[in-house]
Amino acid sequence: MSAAAPSLTRRRRRFARYNLSARIGGGIVLAFVLVAVTAPMISPYDPLASDWMGVLQPPSLAHPMGTDDLGRDVLSRAIWGAQTSLIAGVASVMIALAIGVPLGIAAGYFRGWIDVVVTRLADTLLACPQVMLAIALAMFLGGSLLNASIAIGISTVPVFVRLARAKTIEQTAAVYIEAAISVGNPVRRLLFVHLLPNIVPPLIVQAALATAVAIIAEAGLSFLGLGRELPAPSWGSMLTVGKDYIATAPWLSIWPGLCICLAVIGFNLLGDGLRRALDPRS
Repeated sequence: MSAAAPSLTRRRRRFARYNLSARIGGGIVLAFVLVAVTAPMISPYDPLASDWMGVLQPPSLAHPMGTDDLGRDVLSRAIWGAQTSLIAGVASVMIALAIGVPLGIAAGYFRGWIDVVVTRLADTLLACPQVMLAIALAMFLGGSLLNASIAIGISTVPVFVRLARAKTIEQTAAVYIEAAISVGNPVRRLLFVHLLPNIVPPLIVQAALATAVAIIAEAGLSFLGLGRELPAPSWGSMLTVGKDYIATAPWLSIWPGLCICLAVIGFNLLGDGLRRALDPRS
């Protein structure tokens, strides 16, 4: 088994290296991460600074993406908006993982009334569309980036509950779990040392895909005024401004919409590539 494990690891690394989807998706995601991290250094203008003499200017050398209705540079706001989207996407997925994975593992391993309660709760949340549930929670919590991340995270919990539960049930029937039980491993060691590492790969894939959904959800909440407070830049709030000038200043909608599309495509490609690389059947 010790010789087979490194061999499998090498095959996975080699497959991931030449996996076109993972490379393209990872490159797009890395580009957005670098833009978000270096926003204070690469942003050509203050994203909050208004210029009443340059309102609704089309793309030019001075403003490559034009200006908005307050004369603010669209490129600068798009750069800073990447921070908002990535923070909301990653934070909401971390919240969903922290809540959903332990519940799913407990339901799948202990079964009985714990399984009934957890699965019924997850099914109840799944009965409402994820975006609608996030909107309802954001309205209840109030509009802010933190509250939007919490709302999106809670609405994503059922996805990880069901995945963790299914993989736990699948792994508990494996020989290595029976061997670990037979030698007297305590439940805590059994779950976190033996079982959890073997269900991590599908959770990583789902996390990448869920981040793409979270970016769309955050943009939707910001579009409705339930995300990051104005005038802080956000791709969703930029679309809110752009919808009123779609005929006369289409660049206000094109650029933030393109950023959202590229970010979502990047995370989806990364998730698909990770799925192929981490799936032993591949």
